[in-house]
Amino acid sequence: MSDYPVTVVKLGGSCLDDLAGGWWDDLAGHGQAHPLVLVHGWSKPLKRLNPDTVVLRDRYGNQSRWTTPEVIEDIKTVSAEIGEDVIDRLERRGITAERLLGSDGLVQAGEGERWWWRDKQLVELDNLVGPITGVDPSALKNLQPGHAYIVTPLARDAAGREVNTDGDRAAAAVAGGLGAPNLVLVTDVEHLLVDGEPVRSISAQDAAAFRDKGATGGMRKKLRAAGEALEQGVGRVIIGSAPVTDLLAARTGTVITRL
Repeated sequence: MSDYPVTVVKLGGSCLDDLAGGWWDDLAGHGQAHPLVLVHGWSKPLKRLNPDTVVLRDRYGNQSRWTTPEVIEDIKTVSAEIGEDVIDRLERRGITAERLLGSDGLVQAGEGERWWWRDKQLVELDNLVGPITGVDPSALKNLQPGHAYIVTPLARDAAGREVNTDGDRAAAAVAGGLGAPNLVLVTDVEHLLVDGEPVRSISAQDAAAFRDKGATGGMRKKLRAAGEALEQGVGRVIIGSAPVTDLLAARTGTVITRL
């Protein structure tokens, strides 16, 4: 555990290409005073690498990418490219950085769902996806101001297999494990929208109610991750597309708190 308050940031795979130089300048400035853990997504670059990727829906209605050993290798390939790019951007701005696969001792996963809908039938599939069951913060050995970890949200299950996990929920688990005061979910939308209107702040209870009744797709996952982070002791979760210091100062985005 770091002696300094850690900032955990989830970088959505759909928005990485759109983060301009000023966004990285802001992040590096914040990182001079705070250790950074950046959990990245890979949705858009993975789709470019493998446009035929299949999305499955389980018997409860949850969506997941069909993950085979080949897809795990594709994720690693894409993640290496993302990591090199992020490290270059940060180091040019005075922040040292290193990559870490969640499956290298950081993130543990439980048994995944086995029944999935395919061709309008519920079939049993060996899908390498698992729910997060634990985080070992000791894997992040160099948490200090001026340094960043770029984490790929893979995990290791009880059988020792590498499995795919949801990036937002992985970021929530890491933030909870580190006792981070803030979790920032950087995405391609400025605010949470409820009935078409931007929401600047919302309680975890109200966010969960909206998640279950009105949220769809990626936002539903983000609200679920936000609730899990708050349950694990994270002080606030902020969702938005602005520079990190603007989101942390609540000048924009949506702030989710326990009360």
